[in-house]
Amino acid sequence: MAKATQTDRSRPGNRARNPYPDPNGTILRQINELRTMTSAELRLRYLELFGTESRSSNKQHLFKKLAWRIQELEYGGLSDRAKKRALEIANDLDARVRVPRDFKVTDGAGQETYPIDVATDPSFIPPGTILSREYNGQVHTTTALEKGFEYRGRRYNSLSGVAKAITGTQWSGRAFFGLPAAKRKSKGRS
Repeated sequence: MAKATQTDRSRPGNRARNPYPDPNGTILRQINELRTMTSAELRLRYLELFGTESRSSNKQHLFKKLAWRIQELEYGGLSDRAKKRALEIANDLDARVRVPRDFKVTDGAGQETYPIDVATDPSFIPPGTILSREYNGQVHTTTALEKGFEYRGRRYNSLSGVAKAITGTQWSGRAFFGLPAAKRKSKGRS
């Protein structure tokens, strides 16, 4: 008895069927429209399709995410089996995870805190962290933001900028506020 084999697609009448038909070309048209959009337009489209703002402004990254999402909405997403496997792989990774902006925990004193394991990246200062230092008889306090720091109602791009505003001279912001130095990746020489 002969074993069952794959159909010969070269024979007339044995064409492979496209498992993802797009008879009107709407999906392809939407994806091609993405190619002509600016980063700002892609971010707006991201908000429409995902219901949340994108943290990225990278045009290529946004294009890929949006193209995937358009197809996902039309044809359905990953199977439960694929999602489970991806979760297993992700759990095995030793990667830093950013907490969503709107994820906040309130402690008993009414303070909002962000649960994050700083042991995975000691140089990362979670948004909402309050740093203080006494300098020239005054206590100076700054708050870490999503991007930068706030000191006395003004936003600074770096902790060093805050330290310079306080002292009038150039300082390492981490050293000024008594934080451990950020570890840099060393370039190996052979």
